[in-house]
Amino acid sequence: MIYERRGHHFVTRREFLWRLGKHFALASLLVIGSLGAGMAGYAWFEGLSWIDSFLNAAMLLGGMGPITAPVTPGGKIFAGIYALYAGLLFLIGAGLIFAPIIHRLLHHFHLDEEKERRK
Repeated sequence: MIYERRGHHFVTRREFLWRLGKHFALASLLVIGSLGAGMAGYAWFEGLSWIDSFLNAAMLLGGMGPITAPVTPGGKIFAGIYALYAGLLFLIGAGLIFAPIIHRLLHHFHLDEEKERRK
């Protein structure tokens, strides 16, 4: 996703909202894919039902922790790796969603600097 450079003008509000929507969609796809992978992992390693797998994966992605404690060695390793991944996914998702906003804010300050230099 290409942003405008330092000397360029702002994109329109409509283009900015479209960019923000694309970033949100990408973050949402990451969360949905991660939820699916977590569900599959819990179903495979722990033999949980899809509903219980969903609950455990969603709770880990939400930062709350699993509901059902893993019992099998494979399930324990999976749950630990998935928990670490969920923490990283939170940071990546937040970065994706806030990147256009922070870029626009910083771009605004750079445009002000450009105006000051021209005076």
